[in-house]
Amino acid sequence: MFREMQCVTIDGRRVVRKVVEETPVAVFVNGRHLTTVILSPGGFQDFITGYLYTEEIVRSADEIESIRIEDNRISVLTKNPFRRGSVKKTILSGCGGSVSYIDTERLPAIDSDLTVSITDLQAALAALRPSSPLDVVALMDDGRVITCAEDLDRHNALDRVIGHGLRDGLDLSQITVLSTGTVTTEMVRKCLTAGIPVLVSTDLPTALAVDVARGGGLCLVGSVGTPEMAVFTHAERISGVKR
Repeated sequence: MFREMQCVTIDGRRVVRKVVEETPVAVFVNGRHLTTVILSPGGFQDFITGYLYTEEIVRSADEIESIRIEDNRISVLTKNPFRRGSVKKTILSGCGGSVSYIDTERLPAIDSDLTVSITDLQAALAALRPSSPLDVVALMDDGRVITCAEDLDRHNALDRVIGHGLRDGLDLSQITVLSTGTVTTEMVRKCLTAGIPVLVSTDLPTALAVDVARGGGLCLVGSVGTPEMAVFTHAERISGVKR
């Protein structure tokens, strides 16, 4: 994920620095171009599985017939070869495109009895490697981290771990997502679509993310690992919170 590049410091020294790589990847579904994404190299099988699932193009990993990866292209065949894909649009335009809004009625609600402890959340932080220059996302199950992914974009990292979970047959309704960085509405949408009940970050969520999570039954926890740790929505999912 890194490449050594030569550069000159401001005091005139020639040095080599490790810089993050990024790769534009074209995604095709059943022979049709779906989108082009910018990814960190590698791990494309997990990414595309999670991406197609959170974009609601497939309903499970079993609906994917094959994934072919060559150069900067991912080609997917689904078991229904006539299925057409389109990128999910949560933010819609209304009244001639003059108004944008979140169509919350299109978002599913969480159906899960999962509760997690503050102790487990804090213990899992070590897996996020917060010193990494990349965004890091992990899945936690029963107090242990089961997979972790890094990417230039935490939304892509989230798709990677969701894809890993789907390919491994995990029950996502019993899974907690841990992330670095600001939690956005798009991350909330992906968790709601996957049925993941708890989303935790080392940083804070946006105000709109809080609103959408509250309506969808998703528990949002921010600033984990700091004295400012706080539960923004559905605190009943976190054991140990004083009420």
